[in-house]
Amino acid sequence: MTDAKTAIDETVKANDVVLFMKGTKSMPQCGFSSRVAGVLNFMGVDYQDVNVLEDETIRQGIKDYSDWPTIPQLYIKGEFVGGCDIITEMTLSGELDGMFDENGVIYDKDAADKIREANA
Repeated sequence: MTDAKTAIDETVKANDVVLFMKGTKSMPQCGFSSRVAGVLNFMGVDYQDVNVLEDETIRQGIKDYSDWPTIPQLYIKGEFVGGCDIITEMTLSGELDGMFDENGVIYDKDAADKIREANA
């Protein structure tokens, strides 16, 4: 498990935005992963996707690393942000935009506004 923790830690620290998910950003393999990847993709965020289905040690390791039981998991600048429900709420409230702004993450503000308009 140490190797998995090291790999996870290096990935989280080496990338501004990381999504541990089932599947990939272009082909999510569960609805929750699809929702978060869809938000990030629509907003034009450059992020690293990690398919936990490819490696059982990473799949379990990320849960231990964050002390969070579910996947997907989003990290921004090394900080665990949350899973699907939290990211959805943060997107709709504008809190995710703020987090991107604070951390210098480039995203499409108009796309973020369109998500909120569509869900108002």
